[in-house]
Amino acid sequence: MKENKTRSKLHPRNLHKNGYDFDLLTAALPALLPFVITTPAGTKSIDFSDNKAVKTLNQALLKAHYNIDFWDIPEHNLCPPIPGRVDYIHYLADLLSDDNQQQIPLGKQIKVLDIGTGANLVYPLTGTSEYKWHFTGTDIDVASVKIAKQIAQFNGLKITLKQQKNASHIFKGVINQKDLYHLTLCNPPFHASEEEATKGSERKWKNLGKAPSSTLNFGGHNNELWCEGGEVQFISNMIKESESVAEQVLWFTSLVSKKDNIAALEEVLKAHPIAQYKIVDMAQGQKISRFIAWTYFDKETREQICSELA
Repeated sequence: MKENKTRSKLHPRNLHKNGYDFDLLTAALPALLPFVITTPAGTKSIDFSDNKAVKTLNQALLKAHYNIDFWDIPEHNLCPPIPGRVDYIHYLADLLSDDNQQQIPLGKQIKVLDIGTGANLVYPLTGTSEYKWHFTGTDIDVASVKIAKQIAQFNGLKITLKQQKNASHIFKGVINQKDLYHLTLCNPPFHASEEEATKGSERKWKNLGKAPSSTLNFGGHNNELWCEGGEVQFISNMIKESESVAEQVLWFTSLVSKKDNIAALEEVLKAHPIAQYKIVDMAQGQKISRFIAWTYFDKETREQICSELA
C-alpha cells in the first residue's frame, strides 16, 4: 500500500524556514563574522563556494539552534547543509506521529538508526536536540566513526556509534538480535561513479558562478558520494536486506535524490512483503528532495507499538 505526500517549503517546525539570522549566529559564534557578506540585494549571507565559510556557518547553526558547542570535521569530509538535513528529521517525526494519534513521541525510548552517519553526525545531533530521541549511527569508515564519537563525547551526548565492518552489508552486523528501532534513516551515496560525482560537483560550482574546484561536492569521501549502481542499487540493497530484520524496525526510510529513481524503487518494494510504503516530498531551497519509507507492520500493529511508548 502506497501513500504519497507532497510539500512546497521547509517543514513548519524547521528553525531555518525563514532563512539565516546572521545577527543571532554571529552572536553565538563570533568566528562567523569575518565570513558574512552583504549581497547586492542588501541582505546578509556568506560565500557558499568558500568551504571554510560553509563549515563555520554550520558550526554557528549547530551552536545557536541545537546546543552543540563543538563541531568540526576534516576538510575532505562531507559538509552537510543543516536546514535540509533537519527537515528530514522533522518529517520522520511526522511519520511516527501518524501512528501515534498525531502526537510526536519524544524521549530516549525512541530508537533511531542512522545508516552512514559520517564524521559530521548531523542527524543524531539535530534529532537529539529537537526530539530527545536516542540515535545509533553507523559508518563503514573507521576515521568517520572515531570523529563522530569525539563530537558526541565533547558535547556530552549519549549517541551510540558502530562501524559497519562489511561494506556489502547495511543492517547485518549492525542490528543485533535484541535491537528494536522505531526508525532508520539514510542519506545514501547517490552517484554511480567518481566521474558522475565530479560532474555533479562541477555543476554546483558553475551554479555558484565559480571555476570548478578539485574539492568534490564541498567535501566528501568516495563512499559518501558514490557507489556502484548509484542510489537505486544502494536503496534496493537496503530494501532487500530490511526483510531479514523486518520485525525489529517500525519504519525503514531513505532519502532519494532523483525523482526518476522512485519508480524503480517502487518495483523493488512491491517484490517484498511490506505492509505500506510512503513517498514524502520535501522542498529545500530551490530543489525538491524526498524520502521513501516502508514498513512490514500494518497500521493497527504500528499504533499498538506506539501506544506502548506512553
